[in-house]
Amino acid sequence: MKTLIAAYSGVLRGERRAKADPIQRSHGGPSLSREGSGRWGVACSAILMYIFCTDCWLIAVLYFTWLVFDWNTPKKGGRRSQWVRNWAVWRYFRDYFPIQLVKTHNLSTTRNYIFGYHPHGIMGLGAFCNFSTEATEVSKKFPGIRPYLATLAGNFRMPVLREYLMSGGICPVNRDTIDYLLSKNGSGNAIIIVVGGAAESLSSMPGKNAVTLRNRKGFVKLALRHGADLVPVYSFGENEVYKQVIFEEGSWGRWVQKKFQKYIGFAPCIFHGQGLFSSNTWGLVPYSKPITTVVGEPITIPKLDIDLYHTMYMEALVKLFDKHKTKFGLPETEVLEVN
Repeated sequence: MKTLIAAYSGVLRGERRAKADPIQRSHGGPSLSREGSGRWGVACSAILMYIFCTDCWLIAVLYFTWLVFDWNTPKKGGRRSQWVRNWAVWRYFRDYFPIQLVKTHNLSTTRNYIFGYHPHGIMGLGAFCNFSTEATEVSKKFPGIRPYLATLAGNFRMPVLREYLMSGGICPVNRDTIDYLLSKNGSGNAIIIVVGGAAESLSSMPGKNAVTLRNRKGFVKLALRHGADLVPVYSFGENEVYKQVIFEEGSWGRWVQKKFQKYIGFAPCIFHGQGLFSSNTWGLVPYSKPITTVVGEPITIPKLDIDLYHTMYMEALVKLFDKHKTKFGLPETEVLEVN
């Protein structure tokens, strides 16, 4: 995994940056890329199929049988493991950049939260390390708060990979999961949503700070539905760790990216970092640039019964239709069909 490669590269460099001031040592970490997690998922599936064809076939059969009964666990928060979240490799990864987590306000354990994470960058490295590991001591900085980093639901269809994702507190970014965590999982939950998503990653480049947000309102609607507080989160330096080829609007490259985004859910990026052993060569290891993730002040959101107001609107529309239908040539028996 690119995570482990970058961590290993940090060890090779002797962790020169680990001796920085306390803020710089506030740790941070990597997020699974959509392309990378897909490759690892396919690899895990292939290994299981190979085991199925050997004398150890019973192991594969038992796992797939158990998988059937465990299929919906990711939608209910998964099975986080403090042991996995505290792996030493995450601290090496943190110090490689370095990554740090900055707290600006306390969070009440009696509330639930939706963290809007910006920007996406190429892989969302700060989001992963800060909220899916304990490298930056998120649990100590926000005691009683359980962070859940939301990612593509398709990742949880990959055997074995899903177990690793759940162990870090990663969950599917779909409405069923978020509704469950914000309504049936008690209080003190924090759902981290990378709001800009694939569209934002297409404009990620060093020296540019731009977010895709103006028309992204779904996370606000979720907060209103559940009365969850909104917390803005910005990672300074997230866009600095990879360089990518930017296709202009209207170009064939951007057209291909948008088609992938529309039909598959992610947009392929042509990007590069540095080589494993040298910053003068190209590779997939991210550049060693500081990432500072700042968690802002929570915005208190009132709980609104969206379904109630939606029903009221539909009833009002039907009433309007019934009141005026005969004036415009429709029979009294005409019924408005609401789908």
